[in-house]
Amino acid sequence: MTPSRSVRSPALHIEYMTQKRGLITDTFKVVNKARRGGKRDKCPSPPIAEPEPPQLSEREVDLQELKKFDQEWKFGPCTGISRLQRWERAALHGLNPPQEIKDILLKQSTDQEYTQSLWCDYPL
Repeated sequence: MTPSRSVRSPALHIEYMTQKRGLITDTFKVVNKARRGGKRDKCPSPPIAEPEPPQLSEREVDLQELKKFDQEWKFGPCTGISRLQRWERAALHGLNPPQEIKDILLKQSTDQEYTQSLWCDYPL
């Protein structure tokens, strides 16, 4: 035996079909999301400018140049001799060391921070 089905009358079926059903938006809040790639409402903000690095003094600039000179291996080793001796040795061998380095060294010939290389504190 098969289970009996409830038989609806055609009038009930029509009434059921014509009833207005509730929408899902009646139960849940509608959230409008902005479309990607679509029209934007507000202008993009300008990029944040990076702060400029502080200006270095002439002494700091000179010492940076001298450190670069110390790190250039094409002018030969720099341990055991002064920067001016290294510059003169490089010029003698035709390695064309920068003239600015010699000018800085001659300008500050008494300051040990100028005359000695980065590695003067390390023993040989």
